[in-house]
Order: sequence, then C-alpha cells, then structure tokens
Amino acid sequence: MPPRLRYSSWFLFLPAAIAAHAADRPNILWLTSEDHGPHLGCYGDPIARTPNVDALAAKGMLFHRAWSNAPCCAPARTTIISGMLAPSLGGEHMRSEVPMPAGAKMFPQFLRAAGYYCTNNAKEDYNLTKPGEVWDASSRTAHWRNRPAGRPFFAIFNATDSHESQVIKRPHVAVIDPASVRVPAYHPDTPEVRRDWAQYYDQVSVVDRIAGEKLKELADASLVDDTIVFYYADHGPGMPRSKRWPSDSGLRVPMVVYFPSKWRQLAPREYAAGGKSDRLVSFVDLAPTMLSLAGIRPPATLQGHAFAGEFQTAPPRYLHGFRGRMDERYDLVRSVTDGRFVYLRNYLPHLSQGQHVGTQFRTPTTQVWRQRFDAGKLNEAQSIFWREPKAPEELYDLQSDPDEVRNLAASPEHRRILETLRREVQANAARIRDTGFLAESEMHARSGDQPPRDALATDAAYPFARVFAAAEVASLLRPDAVPQLQAFLRDADSGVRYWGAMGALMRGGPTVAAMKRELSAALTDSSAGVRIAAAEALAKFGATAELEPALAALRHCADPTKTSAYAGIEALNAIDRIGAKAAPLLDFIRAMPTVDPRATTRGNDYVHRLKTYLTAASGSPASSAATAR
Repeated sequence: MPPRLRYSSWFLFLPAAIAAHAADRPNILWLTSEDHGPHLGCYGDPIARTPNVDALAAKGMLFHRAWSNAPCCAPARTTIISGMLAPSLGGEHMRSEVPMPAGAKMFPQFLRAAGYYCTNNAKEDYNLTKPGEVWDASSRTAHWRNRPAGRPFFAIFNATDSHESQVIKRPHVAVIDPASVRVPAYHPDTPEVRRDWAQYYDQVSVVDRIAGEKLKELADASLVDDTIVFYYADHGPGMPRSKRWPSDSGLRVPMVVYFPSKWRQLAPREYAAGGKSDRLVSFVDLAPTMLSLAGIRPPATLQGHAFAGEFQTAPPRYLHGFRGRMDERYDLVRSVTDGRFVYLRNYLPHLSQGQHVGTQFRTPTTQVWRQRFDAGKLNEAQSIFWREPKAPEELYDLQSDPDEVRNLAASPEHRRILETLRREVQANAARIRDTGFLAESEMHARSGDQPPRDALATDAAYPFARVFAAAEVASLLRPDAVPQLQAFLRDADSGVRYWGAMGALMRGGPTVAAMKRELSAALTDSSAGVRIAAAEALAKFGATAELEPALAALRHCADPTKTSAYAGIEALNAIDRIGAKAAPLLDFIRAMPTVDPRATTRGNDYVHRLKTYLTAASGSPASSAATAR
C-alpha cells in the first residue's frame, strides 16, 4: 500500500493529489438512531433484543462511556457536524440556526475535498446554517451505491423509529412485557411508565433491525472488508429525565465500532474484537476522528479528540454536556464527567427540570408522573424532577447511584471531587468562550448578522470573564451576595446587568425588596433580557405598586415585532412563571403578533407555541403556570 498522504489545510488546493489517493482510503459507514441509551444486549441489558448491533460489537468494539454532549437532537448534531461544542458557536439553543464562524467548514466538506463521496440519509437538523454545499447527496434516496466508480464513501443512515414520538405512538403491539422492564428510581412505578419503557425497548429493536438491513447491503456488495462501521444513538432515551436533561441518563449513548483487518491500523489503540473500551468519547470527538481516518490532520479549531485514525490522540480526562433552550423553555446547565462521577452546574436553579415542554408532556409517563407529584404521591427520588428550586450544584456517583438520585454536592467526603469537577466546568466555559451566559436575545442583538463566535470573540464585544463571574455569583444563591448583585445591575455591560437581575429573581422576596431601586431602574434598560429579568422579579415578588410597570415592560418585550422572537420567547416564559398576577396581559397575548421578520421560522414557531399554551381555552397565564410547576 502506498504511503498515506498527510493532509493539512493546504489539501484543499491539491485536487490532483487528492484524486490520486482517494482510492486508498477506507469507506466509512455510520448507522445512527434516535433517542436511546445503551439499552442493548451487547451492553449487558438483559431484556434488550438487539441481535444485529450485538453481532457488530462481537466482531468490533464498544465504548463503555460515550456521551452525546447534548441531550436533544439538534444541539447534539450541531456538535457532531462542526466538531465544536455548540455553546462555543451560539448554537446550543434548540433549532436556533446561527451562522458558522467565517471560513469554518462542516466536517463532510473536508472529506469531500479529500475525494470522498458523502451522503446523508436523511436527517440534518443542525442549529447552524450550512456554509455552502456539505453533502454530495442528502435525502431519503441518498446512498453510497450512487458514488462514482473508484471513490471511497462516507455515508450516514439515520433511523428515526426509536424517536420519542414513536415511544408514545398508539396503538402498539407489545413485544417486551412491561412487567419485565426496570423502572429507574426517578420514575414512579405505574402501568403507564412500564408501558412506555417497554415500548421504548420495542422501538430500539426496530432500529436494530434497520441497522441489520444496512449491514446486509454492505455484505451483498462485498464491501465489508473495505468499510469501517460506526453505530451510535444521538442522545439518551426519549423519556422524561433522559431526553433534554444533561445528566448521564440523557447523555450516555451506545457507540459500537468495527474495523476490518484491512484497516485495523486505523483502529483505536485499545481495539480488540469483542472488546470494550473505557476511553471517554463524546460527539465533539467524531469530526476529528473522521478526518483522522481519512488521513486529514484535524484543524486546531476543532475541540474534540480523535480516537481513531492516523492522528488519534490521548483520551480526554473529562466529557462535557450542556443544555440551553429546549423548544420553548429555557434552562442553562453545564455538566461534566470523569467516567465515574457526574457534576451538574445549574445556572438557572429557580427553574425545575420538569418545565412544561409541550412535546415532552405528550408522553404518558410525563403526565402520570406530574399528576402523582401534584397529589403528593412520590418519594424523594421521584420528586426531584419537579421541584423548584433545583440545587445549584449536583454530584452523583455512577458506581453506587447509576440513576443519579442521591446528590452528593453537600457531602464533605466528596468535596475534593466536587471542586475538581466544578473547576473543570469553569475552565471549559473559558476555553470555548461559552456564549450561553448571554440571554439568547442578547446574543443575537450583539451578533447581528455575524456568526456569534466571530461577533463575540473580543472582550469589547463580550467580556466573558466578567459575565461568567456574575453568573457564578448570581446562581449559587448565597444570601450574602446582594451587594454584588446590586453592583452588577450598575455595570456598564448588559450581560453583567442581566445576571444582577437574575440573581434577585432567583433569590425571591427579601432580595427583590432589597434591590427594588436597581430593579425598577432596570425596567428601562437598553437590553431586553435585563428588562425581562427585572420585570419578572418585580411582578412576582415585588409590592403591588411595582406590578403595573413590570407588566408593561413584559408586554413590550413579548411582542416580537417590537423586540425580537427570542425576547418574545423569554418574556412569554416570564409571564407564564408569574402566574395569576399576569392575568391582565391575557387579552394582549391573544392579539399579539408572533412573527419577527428577522428571525428564523423555527424561532417564531416557539413564540406561537407559547402564545397558544398561555391562551388555551382551559388556561390562562395563571392556570398555565400552575400546570407547568
């Protein structure tokens, strides 16, 4: 075999060399599925029926500890396709469609420039706009079989049959007996919950069958010996407290790889047929790994670690997760694991894990779980999901507590690991220059038409260290922080002022009373995010005289034609949380426009969803807030 050609950024200008070496590259096949964790036979699950992926693992290798970085599809795919953690791009929020940094490419573009025929069948669903042509074919008919003769392929086939929507689809002919499933400690053990978990297992069997069909296509074409195969799911199960929540239950995924003998030299160093790797891997590692397999040196801008190929690196010490807005509801969570312990940092602890995301509430498990919480019929572990506030910090030992229901953050004997993982969250936020510490409306206002990573690259545009420090103080809920919060609200930067207002809101009545003067002044702030946070604090916890000006500020910010779609989402969430005090806004919300002509269709859709939810025939801002909590 001729020596492997090493590519770097200059390979884009060497088409002749690329063509000459294209045939000397492995084919790469990705078999992906949606919304399921490592509930497979090869991962030791006793009731899973997954013979095809199990057989692939028996001749290949599985990664025992793989994370998706994000617990929902679009931000997870954003990280995969870019090779960068979505919060570094402004792309953490569900279906936000922000531009990529100038000159940046999605990783299939590098592969295509190196001679690969790249196909995607069929889901894209990135939070990024594509920087030019990414795929040779991306549709339900896209297939490696359509490649020109002599070209290697990179092909994705994504099975949607295990998606959250399929777990709740009725009627369903059960295969797995609901009595046989294990109900995690955080869910109540009811017939509805068991039925949903059993149907989830049935749907995982369906995507396993589809994977088997794609592997048979490869065998029928006599390409097994030429093709490296990956199987993985896009995030954890489509069940509440898995999907949308960045703990191990929402981020851990199966990842199985197979390297034929011809390409064994490209395999992970620990690769062994039928083996299991303890290396920590996550979705941010996939792009550099694909480039490494193709002999392309990953650009330094990529944030992951290649775990296979010519340029594989030492494994990372930690894996990182994140959550921003999921559909119409906001949160701001950062998580990290060292493989045993999982640490979550909740920067909006006043919001429960179980906010009313409309899609999630279609699941029977969510409905019965909420009903039992309201009726006081849940134990401590089952109640955590719904409680307000949630703990600013969470720490779980996966070895003794795989369901993550015993928070060790206050445990003296775990203080050292807590502080280590806390520092790693802080260090990673600084490394990637995390944009999530600006309100989404503020991020867009500062970025304009530019990619957020470019627009916010300087301290003049985004004084990250100061904003992040304010977020840390505001969200730890220490009662002695009031003087700092007051100073934040007088800061020259609106990102710092936002956290001053949020700090008051998160602490409630006494702090809002102590900061009445600063919060009232913030109702006319130049930043919509600051105005909304201050208005929610005053409307919810302030005196009667402060309600009317607070509602007036929310009324203005909720109208996306006067502010933006993202300010509209933020304001409508605040109105919902205020409850009965927001009833005077109901007529306005009914008549309110929902289209910001500068926003994406999907951004406007979330304004419409919240308007519909708040003005439903059986609801109002008062009743809606009650059901959400």
